[in-house]
Amino acid sequence: MADESLFDFLHMEIVSHIYKEQQSSKGEMDNKDRAVCVSVLESMGFRVGQGLIERLTRDSPSFKDELDVMKFVCKEFWTKVFRRQVDNLRTNHQGTYVLQDNKFSLLTQLSSGKQYLDQAPKYLAFSCGVVRGALSNLGMDSVVTAEVSVMPSCKFQVVVQKL
Repeated sequence: MADESLFDFLHMEIVSHIYKEQQSSKGEMDNKDRAVCVSVLESMGFRVGQGLIERLTRDSPSFKDELDVMKFVCKEFWTKVFRRQVDNLRTNHQGTYVLQDNKFSLLTQLSSGKQYLDQAPKYLAFSCGVVRGALSNLGMDSVVTAEVSVMPSCKFQVVVQKL
């Protein structure tokens, strides 16, 4: 239980630090500044995801196809990173996957009011990067976005880029 809280607090502090650093250098933040913050958090997450998936798949057999990779991410990877499995995985069988987590751990600390719903995206950038980094190391270039409509439920959309 202590490690969970520590990770949650570390994540909140990283997000806070990145936003404060950008704000202090500019004064007021505009959309471009927010995009820079999201980009920094996403790239930090990307590197973390690459490292974590390397460790998790060290002794695993190779995957047959894209769907097998996504199932592994939803069951094994998600459990190691976010302490629970994805609640739902959907696909259109054309390279788009939607992972739904009804109690996303990094959002459970936020209140569920409307004002907090607007703040949720900045707390999801790192997680999108983690998923994208993991998939990248498994040979899948992708774009990962997150959407929150009701706290703490979150949908991650993964669009695999075909080469």
